[in-house]
Amino acid sequence: MTLSPAQTLDQAVSSWITHDPDPVTREELSGLLQAHLTGEAGATAALSEAFAAPLAFGTAGLRGRLGGGPGRMNRAVVIRAAAGLSAFLRDRLGEGFTVIIGFDARHGSAQFARDTASVVTGAGGRALLFDEHCPTPVLAFSLRRLGADAAIMVTASHNPPQDNGYKVYLGGRAVTDWGQGAQIVPPYDEQIAAAIAAAAPANEIPMPQDGWEAVDPRVIEEYLERAVKAAHTQAAAPLRIVLTAMHGVGGALCRQALEHAGFDDIVEVAEQVDPDPDFPTVDFPNPEEPGALDLALALARERDADLIIANDPDADRLAVAIPDPTAPGGWRQLTGDELGSLLGEQAAELAAFAGTGVLANSVVSSRLLRSIARAHGLGHRQTLTGFKWISRVPDLVFGYEEALGYCVDPGAVRDKDGISAAVRTAVLVSVLKQQGRSAVDLLDRLARDHGLHATSPLSIRVEDLGLITTMMERLRAGGAPARLADSPVTARFDLLDGAPDGIGGHLPPTDGLVWTTAADDRVVIRPSGTEPKLKCYCEVILAVEGRPMVEVRAEAEQRLEAIKADLRGVLGIG
Repeated sequence: MTLSPAQTLDQAVSSWITHDPDPVTREELSGLLQAHLTGEAGATAALSEAFAAPLAFGTAGLRGRLGGGPGRMNRAVVIRAAAGLSAFLRDRLGEGFTVIIGFDARHGSAQFARDTASVVTGAGGRALLFDEHCPTPVLAFSLRRLGADAAIMVTASHNPPQDNGYKVYLGGRAVTDWGQGAQIVPPYDEQIAAAIAAAAPANEIPMPQDGWEAVDPRVIEEYLERAVKAAHTQAAAPLRIVLTAMHGVGGALCRQALEHAGFDDIVEVAEQVDPDPDFPTVDFPNPEEPGALDLALALARERDADLIIANDPDADRLAVAIPDPTAPGGWRQLTGDELGSLLGEQAAELAAFAGTGVLANSVVSSRLLRSIARAHGLGHRQTLTGFKWISRVPDLVFGYEEALGYCVDPGAVRDKDGISAAVRTAVLVSVLKQQGRSAVDLLDRLARDHGLHATSPLSIRVEDLGLITTMMERLRAGGAPARLADSPVTARFDLLDGAPDGIGGHLPPTDGLVWTTAADDRVVIRPSGTEPKLKCYCEVILAVEGRPMVEVRAEAEQRLEAIKADLRGVLGIG
């Protein structure tokens, strides 16, 4: 239900309240409506925003702010989404389709998951519901392990605490190609969205009180066994690991996985170990954000640790920090591209024994993985942003994107997996320690072999999403710079026209721009798919040629800052 030209805001809100099954959001909207009717501008603005348009269902499923109305995450929206997905599956597969449902510890997640199980059951499907909150990779693993037709994860991942979301995966009989078990892509998203739009009002959708089943808890043990097995070896040398769950649901399982792999000296960040939907110690529960790892870094210095491992709240992402005497404070948080190259080299060495396999990363990630793949005689694919694309690559053995997402075992989890990647990382660092080397040494070796690939993001957060559209339109209309870091821009690609995929084809159209320079610098500009941001991904490649690595890294940092300064000028920001 949205506000149509023939319908006043008052009528739309009143009608929604009538069909809202949740007394909490009914009361919220009723209060706002009364305030609006008395002329309170704040209430009018809040209702206008919540009823301007329905929360869009796309390849990322649903994600938005909690609250009443069609433009918010609430029980009514979730119930209709579950009804639409059930209708899609029933039309595609007939009666008896199976859906697995997981949820994180955010506000509303458990209720949304139970509502979904009820709707699926009422629609004639078989619903399997986790008894307790679980990490997203466990849900993705369960989909393939149990042969279900679809899976739903109620989570907003690393978004702020006032948000929630709804990820949809297809598997079993619904998808039978390399995308089986991955998040949805077109045309599935449009088909499911159409079914949601055609769903009845939430209070008219059949919702039995029982009839769904609990997921067998043994599947979690099987996931842990697989996460350890995917590392191919146990700890080669003892490590002291500082672990933070960022107030999310992955802490206990990540610790168990590391312990199963032979790491028994694990120090948890006590303030962040238990799930807490308010995320009280961080401004944003995203390990990419400045300051998010401050507690972990302080603890690592205090306890003389070898490694910091941090998951985001649903544990599908992984952040890592390592000791580095040249870094401020003696510790260095690896970029997503740096960890992607380390895990990519590890995966390439393992795959090279079999003589086959493909490494993949997104178009916004570093070009280093392509060079690593070629050096090992393996294939490489470039994909659109998002693991819904990366995990669909045929013969994939490893995939990553710079936003701290790593798929290290696509045969089991066709999505990013912060827990399995944590085990792989710990094993790699322990092997290097046994050899008298470090992760910094391996990064330096990769730079000498392939050139130093240095990356850095520039993100512009906005309140008005229309500003992002305006900036992209201006850049397309001739706003691209002639030079970046004093090097001529020699190539411009509009991703709406597609881009090379690395095997002679082209990627599907997407909203983004790619600029490269004579110095082989590259910038990719695109709107974020999950946050109100315009993102610029900057990369420089410098030959080492026997120079001191500290000198090359300093030059790369200066060049990246020069590129970002030029971009700020082009975009008109300070």
